[in-house]
Amino acid sequence: MRRSDRRKPKRLWLKIPLIIVGILVLGIGGYVFSVYSNAKNTVNDKMHDPVETIDTDLTKKKLQATEPLNVLLLGIDAEEGQAGRSDAIMVMQLDPITDALTIVSIPRDTRTEIVGKGIQDKINHAYAFGGTDMSVATVENLLDIEIDYYVSINMDGLVELVDELGTITVSNDVEWSDSKYDFPEGIVEMDGDKTMAYVRMRKKDPMGDFGRTQRQRKVIEGILNEGASVGSVPKFSGMMGILGSNMSTNMDFDDMKKLFSGYKDTRRNISEHMMAGTGEKIDGIYYLIVPDEEIQKAHDLLTN
Repeated sequence: MRRSDRRKPKRLWLKIPLIIVGILVLGIGGYVFSVYSNAKNTVNDKMHDPVETIDTDLTKKKLQATEPLNVLLLGIDAEEGQAGRSDAIMVMQLDPITDALTIVSIPRDTRTEIVGKGIQDKINHAYAFGGTDMSVATVENLLDIEIDYYVSINMDGLVELVDELGTITVSNDVEWSDSKYDFPEGIVEMDGDKTMAYVRMRKKDPMGDFGRTQRQRKVIEGILNEGASVGSVPKFSGMMGILGSNMSTNMDFDDMKKLFSGYKDTRRNISEHMMAGTGEKIDGIYYLIVPDEEIQKAHDLLTN
C-alpha cells in the first residue's frame, strides 16, 4: 500500500470535525443575522414612535456624547375598563459617568398639574388625556427634569412575554393567596396568568399601591433575567414579535445599540426611590398629595 493511501483515513477523520464545526458556525451566524435583522425591523417599523415633547436631535447628541439620560417608563393597563391610563410610572436615569442607575417611581394617584389640560388631576390620567406626549410633559413639569427617552408597554404584553419564556421567578416579600394562586414568601415561579395576578393585587398588600409598584418592578426584572439567559436565545424572535405589538418608544435600533454599548455598566449600581405622600379625598376622589420636599428629593436624585 502506498504511503498516500495509508494517510487518507486519518485525514478524513480530521476533516469531519472541521466540516461539522463549519456547518455550526455558518448556522449560528445565519441565525444571529436573522435575529439581528428581525430585531432591527421590529424596533424601527413597529416600536419606534417619536413624540413632539422630546427633542430627538438633542437626545441623540447626549447619547453620542455618553451623557446621563432620563428614560420615562410607562406601564399601560386595561384593568377595570381603564384602558389608556399609565398604571406604572417610573423615571430611570442612566449615568455612565458613575456607572449608576437610579429609578424613581411616581405613584399613579399623585395629584399634579396635567400639562396641556390646565387642571389638577391624578398623574396617570395624563396618558388618557393626551397619550405619551402629555405624560412626558406632565412628568417633566412635576419633577423639573428633562426626559430624553420614553418606553411604554401594555402590561398585558408582559403576560405574553412570560409565557414565551416559559416561567419567571421573583422574590416575594408578602405572603398571600387569591381564589386561584398561592404566593408564599420567598422565591415564587410564575407563568403568564399567575404573573398578572401577582402584579394586580393591592388590597392584601400592607403597602397598597406602593407594594404593587414594587411587584411590577420585580416582574420586569424577572423577565429581563430570564430573557438574558442562554436558553432563551431561540425564543428571541417570538419575544421581539410580542414587544412589537405591545411596546412603543422614541428609541430607534441604533439608539438601543448605543445604549447597550455605552451604558450597560450602569446596571452595576442600582438605586430605587418611591415618592411618598399622604392620601386625601378631594370632591370625593382619592389623591396622593406629595409634599414639595419629596418632589425636590426626586428631582435631586435625577439631576445630581
